[in-house]
Amino acid sequence: MTNLRIAIKNSRKLEFFMKRVGMFFVMFLLLAFFSVSQVFAHTPLLSCYDNGDGTITCEGGYSDGTAGAGVKMRVVDKSDKDLMTGKMNEDSEFTVKKPNVPYTVIFDAGPGHACKVKGEDITE
Repeated sequence: MTNLRIAIKNSRKLEFFMKRVGMFFVMFLLLAFFSVSQVFAHTPLLSCYDNGDGTITCEGGYSDGTAGAGVKMRVVDKSDKDLMTGKMNEDSEFTVKKPNVPYTVIFDAGPGHACKVKGEDITE
């Protein structure tokens, strides 16, 4: 009878231990899932080219394949003064007249989601 009581007591301890291990494992999996999803968060991408007709076109989006349609676009001079502003069209493109002064194009999707291309790096 004593052995039976010990066996029952040990099985209850084992059951309690297994429940705790199971909860820890589930919490670990959830933490790992959400941590990995942050690694694969979308990063803004911007590519601009000179059309050869006095205009430039920029294509924007995100590294996860999300389109950049509707994202605010800015063309600024060296002092960060806006020369032109607008938004990406439904094809995630932004076409503007090429400025006659040094400039930078900014894909501005908010804090942490901005991307810049200097005018000197935009070629045909």
